[in-house]
Parts: sequence; C-alpha cells; structure tokens
Amino acid sequence: MNALSEIRADHQADRPVIEAIDLTVGYRGARGRPANVLTGIDATLRQGQFAFLLGPNGAGKSTLLRSLVGSQRPLAGRVMLDGVDLARMSARERAQRLSVVLTDRVDVGLMSVRALVGLGRAPYMGWFAAMEQEDRDTVEWALDAAGARMLADRQVIELSDGERQRVMIARALAQRPSILVLDEPTAFLDLTRRVELTALLRRLVDETGLTILMSTHDLELALRTADQIWLVHGDGAFETGCPEDLAHNGSIARAYAGRGISFDHQVGTFIVTADEGGPRIAVSGAGVSSHWAARAVERAGCVPVGQDACAHHSLSVETLADKGVAWRLDANGQTCGGNDFEGLVAHLRLLAERPAPIGAGD
Repeated sequence: MNALSEIRADHQADRPVIEAIDLTVGYRGARGRPANVLTGIDATLRQGQFAFLLGPNGAGKSTLLRSLVGSQRPLAGRVMLDGVDLARMSARERAQRLSVVLTDRVDVGLMSVRALVGLGRAPYMGWFAAMEQEDRDTVEWALDAAGARMLADRQVIELSDGERQRVMIARALAQRPSILVLDEPTAFLDLTRRVELTALLRRLVDETGLTILMSTHDLELALRTADQIWLVHGDGAFETGCPEDLAHNGSIARAYAGRGISFDHQVGTFIVTADEGGPRIAVSGAGVSSHWAARAVERAGCVPVGQDACAHHSLSVETLADKGVAWRLDANGQTCGGNDFEGLVAHLRLLAERPAPIGAGD
C-alpha cells in the first residue's frame, strides 16, 4: 500500500475507464422540453491517461462534466464507467470507481486534514463504521501521494487554497478510484501553485496508472501536460485528440477565435495581435532577446516579420554579457537605440501612431 504503483495494480493497462457514447447533455426546460447543450459526443479515456477538458466560457464544459460523473442525467446516450453503464450504478458503486474534486470551497467545520481524507473511505466502510487497518493505511498513503503529509494534523480551516486543494485530492485518492475528475482545481491558485498542482497530478498518472480528467482554462499547461485534450467549441462542436494534433490542425485556434488575438504556436498560448495594417518591423537577433523584441513590437501595435520579408523598418537586438539587452531601430532614414525594452516600446508606439521620422538616438 505504501508504493504508489499499487493503487491500480489489479487492473489491466490501457483499458477504457470512462466512455461517452452518442452522449447529449443539457437541461430540461419549460414543460420538460430538452435544451441541448452538446450533442453526439463520443469519447474514451483509458487507464493511465491525463486528459484536459478545454473550451471557452459558456461552451458547456461544466454541463458535460456533471453528466460524466452522474450528478446530472444526460438527455441521450450513455456514460460507461469501467465497462458498466453509469446510470445503472448505485451512488456507492460510483464512489468506489470515481472521485470528484470541485472548485467550490466546502465548509467542513473544525475538521482535521486526516479526518477529512478519511471520509474518502466511506464508500467502502459506511459513514459510521470504525476504520480497519487497511482503511488507515489507505488514508496515510493518500496523504503521501497528494503531498499533504505535513498537513495531516492541521485544521482544514487553517489551510491556504493550494494546501486545501492537495487535501481534497488526498480525500479523492482515499477512495482508490479508477478515475479522478477535477473541475477547475487551479482556479484560485497563483501561477506557482497551479504548476505545482498540475505536476502532482501528472506524477500520479505516471506512477499509479490513475486516469484523470480535469477541466481548466490553463491552455498552456494543458498543452504541455495532457495525454488528451477534450475540446468543446463555442458552437457546440466537440473533438478529442493529443495536444500537438489539435494545435497543429488549427482546432485550438478555432475554439478560442476572437478579434485581435491569435494562437502563438511557439509558446502554445494566445496573444494579443497588432492590426495587420500597422508598420512592419523586420526583427533580427538570436535567442531570448529576439523573442521578447518581437513581443514588444506586437505590443506596441506594429507587426514583427523576418529579415527576408517586406518591411517598413528594421530592428536588431542582442543579449549583453550581463543579461541585459541592446537594440537598434532604423526607421524613416533615422536610427535610435537603447538598453531596455521599455524605451523600445515607446519609440515603436510613436512609429505606429505617426509614421514620421523618429528622433535621433538616446
């Protein structure tokens, strides 16, 4: 029980854990009439896969997630969990196979962390039965697996958001599920804690064979971490695939399409783009300085292009020995330069507003 690899050693690798079969999700409206949100969904998640559910706000991610975990009935189709129709399972049977971690904070009163994690054993022992040694061992394993051992004797009310999420994951792991479903678990965490929590989940998948489905808005983390992306489009379309395929074929860009933004394939996220009618700046240089110079050009309302492209003006950058930057901008027959990007952006904005000669060097 102490080894992470033992959590699902009894299950066949690569088996389907959760399957959506011709699934339609939505609500019953006035007079019981169905209001479809997503239709015809077919998707399979296998043991040992980490999937991220992505899509713009209002696309139906939460509705789909509730139907997949059994808290909301689908309007049509089936959800299969470990090969069994979810609708035919009792609440206890579902809880022995599926754990859910929600974004909402749950008031647990003055409960200790260890006691809260112990609630994960309820599907096996009942609410009022005393724990046996196997249950206690499972709780201690779950605390270790979630990186929450040092929190075990603290009160839940004392915890930070990041610590609380680790504890809720430990409680979910104590159920020893086939699949862990998380609804935006990083929503209230800072950048460092979001990365740490995502890395923890990735490690659990790799070391235990656990299957995880996680809804999130952290596109860049998803593209760097996921085995599969479940992508919901604003028009109700749904598709699955590996991150690289969905990024390469344009599906990610289409799902989040908007005026003034574009998908940056180099960093795997969306950026604000300049008006294509802005001045074209040929950027030359190497490494990190060139990358951030191009970003500065875009932020200033200009369009960065390569040296071989047709350009109105040219910008060269280099990284100095002290990690600083030196830049030189040739525009309208005049030259200026500097040693910080703040000054560069100021010059470029003047250029974007008035394509007249800029002042001489600083």
